[in-house]
Amino acid sequence: MKRLSVLLLACVCTLLTACPKPPASPGASASADPTESGQPQPKLPTIKLWLGAHEMVTEIARTPIEHQVGMMWRTNMAEMEGMIFIFDEPGRRSFWMRNTLVPLDIAYIGPDGTLLEVHAAQPRNETPLPSESDRVQFVLETRQGWFQRNNVKPGMLIRTEKGSLPETFFRRR
Repeated sequence: MKRLSVLLLACVCTLLTACPKPPASPGASASADPTESGQPQPKLPTIKLWLGAHEMVTEIARTPIEHQVGMMWRTNMAEMEGMIFIFDEPGRRSFWMRNTLVPLDIAYIGPDGTLLEVHAAQPRNETPLPSESDRVQFVLETRQGWFQRNNVKPGMLIRTEKGSLPETFFRRR
């Protein structure tokens, strides 16, 4: 009987060690780094902005993942298009160009919608471009040189089709 038990135990151990690793569950890859996917994020909802006399259609990045991926992996941006990043509170911001293929201007904007500063950013450059101000609540990415070509300078107020930036994005519901 003891010999049979040992034989049975040996068979079970052999079977268990020979089983293939079960496939990963569908949600297992959800924690993968979205910035390394090689794919741009789907087009985000848009809103019209007015920068001086210029109208621009911008995608709205509100969530941490939308902020993180931003313009990564996109191969073009039209002249009058951009992406605006909305933050819940003002603070110092820093952007980089990891996996971003298009040269961009990065504009830091205050809580009232005033353009504070603009930085030119080179594709795939991972050097941070920190804001000088600690009062940045919005960040706007456009084609590089857009602000200079359109004579839009720090101190100008940026508005939306719905009103000021704070009225548009932080209106009490």
